[in-house]
Amino acid sequence: MKTWLFVLGIAFPLALFAQAEKEHGDKELKEDAKRHRALAAVHEAAARCLESGKTEKECLEKLRQDCKGLGIGKYCGMKHKH
Repeated sequence: MKTWLFVLGIAFPLALFAQAEKEHGDKELKEDAKRHRALAAVHEAAARCLESGKTEKECLEKLRQDCKGLGIGKYCGMKHKH
């Protein structure tokens, strides 16, 4: 029982952390840059929406629609894939 508690409580989270810390190769860096540009375009459209005089509610709804599959959360944050 103690072994399972160790594995689940300490070893498993450490293994996940080590996996996340791996260096990215050129392919992964290019994919990350592509995702950042896509998210920047979605956020730029949201900024233009607000500047046009539309309500924040309207613009956030449009942001959510445009963000599907790209980002995470209410405000379309970066979804990293490692």
